[in-house]
Amino acid sequence: MSISLDSEVARAAIAKRDLVVDLARVACVLLVVVIHLLMIGVGIGANGAIIASRPLEAQPWFAAATWAGQIMPLFFALGGFTALTAWRSLERRGGDQVDFVRGRVLRLARPALPLFLFFSVALGAATLAGVDPALLDTVATGVGSPLWFLGAFLLAQSFAPMMVRLHETAPARTMLVLFAGAVLVDAARIATGIDEIGLANLVFVWFFVQQLGFWYSDGWFRARRPAQLLGLVAIAYAALAGLVVAGWYSPDMLVNLNPPTVPLALLGVAQVSLLSLVHRPLAALMRGRRMQAGVFFLGSRAMTIYLWHLPVIIAVAGIALLVPPLSPAPGSAAWWFSRIIVFVSVLALVLLVSMPLARFETASTAVPDGFTRPGGPATRLAAAFTFLPAFAVMQFFLDLPIAIGGALSLAIALWLLRSRPARNA
Repeated sequence: MSISLDSEVARAAIAKRDLVVDLARVACVLLVVVIHLLMIGVGIGANGAIIASRPLEAQPWFAAATWAGQIMPLFFALGGFTALTAWRSLERRGGDQVDFVRGRVLRLARPALPLFLFFSVALGAATLAGVDPALLDTVATGVGSPLWFLGAFLLAQSFAPMMVRLHETAPARTMLVLFAGAVLVDAARIATGIDEIGLANLVFVWFFVQQLGFWYSDGWFRARRPAQLLGLVAIAYAALAGLVVAGWYSPDMLVNLNPPTVPLALLGVAQVSLLSLVHRPLAALMRGRRMQAGVFFLGSRAMTIYLWHLPVIIAVAGIALLVPPLSPAPGSAAWWFSRIIVFVSVLALVLLVSMPLARFETASTAVPDGFTRPGGPATRLAAAFTFLPAFAVMQFFLDLPIAIGGALSLAIALWLLRSRPARNA
């Protein structure tokens, strides 16, 4: 939603916002773009065939860097902040849980549908054109990898109203139960070697991190003294180090992402504490009109940027192959230096792509006058149809059947959530 910074209404709205949350959300999205840009290397092999590599992961310091660069826990905590704020505002206006879930599903299903349609067409055309199946599988797996987020985030957001109630009645006990559940799930997964058991932590880990956002929203973290926040950071990282040294978890926090594991819950504690620690200088930074305008511009299309940045990165890499001087060997000094130019190019192209697509993200979820919203069963079914494509990508990776099935599933979800003309009494 665009905001006129010159209007009194906008200034009043901004005064009530935690602008640091807006800044942190945009920073997280841009960091994801940078990380993926550094992880994808495309070049020409000695035999003239196209080869794909992952230069960033080949660096000896990569695993250690993920202890700071794995920012998905902070993303979910920020989502918790937004969910609690939105839910309480909706309640004051007389809304209920069905209204909340419908709004959240629309916010995710609308921008996801064009992407799944694009993947269906692109993968279908590449298959018909006879593109090497192994190369196509590698590309599809890569461009589809961020889609897991849609399912996990939707799951956490859909249960936010219930989790807010628990936060209001038993905040500490709720956190302890969620963390203990995450520990038990990981223990069962490690003991049995059955990775699918870890899927239960889509609830325990991400709900725990979302609860951190509730605590942040209620001011608990910012009420702590700097020494206390630093203590929380130290405890979280010390516990994380102990778990890794014990051999229970990989030191690479990307490996611990899907299924989510206890280390991500600990990272969430550290990241929310660090954000609270630097809240004051970041809030001062966000007082500038230009800074606000830039953050709001990017924030209003953050999901579009997140969903489309990898297809754009792959497209830019493919075009660069046509001009050898623009495509240095992945991992070379020239390649690393070129990432700055490529990042600017990718971001510019993603923003260009977002111009027609951002409307799917920013469209109002309000029910027009004279219309009614769908009921609870239809809304819950739409949430399931939105969750399934992302879960399928998480478990089986993106391919043509999943792309087509995902597009159909999302179209059904949006059809279920449509506003219907009110019946005359």
